[in-house]
Amino acid sequence: MKNIAKRRIVFLIATVIGLIMFISCESFVDIEIPNSQLTAENVFKDRATAQAALVNNYMKMQSNVLVTGNFNGISNLLGNYADELNYYGIDGQREEAFYKNVVLPTNSTISEIWNNTYNLIYASNAIIEGVTVSTGILPNEKGQLIGEALFLRAYLHFYLVNLFGNIPYVTTTDFRLNSTIVKKAPAELYSLIIEDLENAKLLMPDEYPSDERVRPNKSVAKALLARVNLYTENWGAAEAEANSIINNTSLYEWVDDIDKVFLKDSPGTIWQLIPQFSGNNTFEAQSFIFLTGPPPVSGLNNSLIESFEPEDLRRDHWVGTVSDGLDRWYFANKYKENNNTGSSREYSILFRLEEIYLIRAEARTHLGNISGAQEDLNKIRHRAGLSDTPAVTQPELLQAILKERQVELFTELGHRWFDLKRFGVINEVLQTRKTGWNSTDVLWPLPQSELLLNQNLLPQNPGY
Repeated sequence: MKNIAKRRIVFLIATVIGLIMFISCESFVDIEIPNSQLTAENVFKDRATAQAALVNNYMKMQSNVLVTGNFNGISNLLGNYADELNYYGIDGQREEAFYKNVVLPTNSTISEIWNNTYNLIYASNAIIEGVTVSTGILPNEKGQLIGEALFLRAYLHFYLVNLFGNIPYVTTTDFRLNSTIVKKAPAELYSLIIEDLENAKLLMPDEYPSDERVRPNKSVAKALLARVNLYTENWGAAEAEANSIINNTSLYEWVDDIDKVFLKDSPGTIWQLIPQFSGNNTFEAQSFIFLTGPPPVSGLNNSLIESFEPEDLRRDHWVGTVSDGLDRWYFANKYKENNNTGSSREYSILFRLEEIYLIRAEARTHLGNISGAQEDLNKIRHRAGLSDTPAVTQPELLQAILKERQVELFTELGHRWFDLKRFGVINEVLQTRKTGWNSTDVLWPLPQSELLLNQNLLPQNPGY
């Protein structure tokens, strides 16, 4: 693949650019950037430059890679692709093809997501390799750096396998190997993801390596392990990882005030991405909030609005409304600051405690712990002003959890899309709500440009 088959020098150039950006932005980690010029020989010479290379990866994720809150991130694209968002924009905008489920292998957004994500995986591999052989970084300092890079590699592959199905799992910067790499099936991919996460968990500390929760610690690796084990139906492991996080009350606290969940200092946040510039807030707010109707691009789907129970506080506090006197439109209002506020108030959240409770509720349901599952589900419902769940059987609880995930995690990183797939109801739900839906749309197409460069990526996904 052309963009992961670049030599190490490409990564080093990108790192230098990233360091320049890093110096100009709000402090990400408590490190001092050396005054000396970076070269290929000394990027991993000491802890400071290695950390700066790692920080550059997070900055790219926040600004333009896959989980960004921008219009080209999966929160927006999968919201349109599933049943969370309606498209109101003009012909030809990037969201239109996703909303109408007519994404083609030649779609430029698909190619950007594929290439940008694999470039970041390549950069993570360069950090693993560079830090491992570095003689200037102390052994006790290497663990956190390698652990973070292993976690990022697993995290990015997790999204790629859920979007594209069979994909390569890239673990080296060797351009000769990467240029002919072959695809693996999801079962093998998940095994590799779990292996990377288990190794990362061993290397990463319990405490966060920076003042804010913007670099992963051990609990972040556990959060992804909980999610991966849930997706692979390893219910016991999913519950165990969730327990470890929920019981870590020295780091994480349940937030009772629904208006404080998405603030940058929320004690229920497990991992978040910092804006690049001081005073900026999230791209999510810029992407989803609109002030006049009809929406310039997308607005919340009425089916989502109708899913909220009448007393649900999330409907009032996390959904904004615009009306012209005749029609009403709705937008995601979880992140409320869509301008520079002098001091940043909101960061983009990638993991939060509420998802962990929902993971544990689902795992407990499958394990037959009905009362435990009800307890976790009610934890979410009570903050939203709702009464105890009426679900008492396993099928009822699973249906209630799917519904609760819909109204709790809407427009967050494609949760709704992935849930419909893994619950096995995606065709049933989207055939009635999407005029362009085909059963083969459960996977995105592999980029045509990549298939032409590496024949080992064939065959194309079904339906394309």
